[in-house]
Amino acid sequence: MANHQPKSSYVLCIDDGGYKASLEVRKVYVQLPDESAARNNFIRVIDETEEDYLYHESLFVPIEIPPKATTLFSNVNRIA
Repeated sequence: MANHQPKSSYVLCIDDGGYKASLEVRKVYVQLPDESAARNNFIRVIDETEEDYLYHESLFVPIEIPPKATTLFSNVNRIA
């Protein structure tokens, strides 16, 4: 049976948007799929609280993780 669970992706924080306790500029965060949020220019991110919250997409840029490095990210919510 095929796994139809959407894969998470990664984003780089470029602005903490005033959420200093929740986001750190220059950190990579896991982005979770959320079509409803995307329609309103928000993304769902696992932040510093290790919970997922919605943030405006302008606070991040999407990044590609090289295939050889994906195992480093599989058990980590964010990378310094």
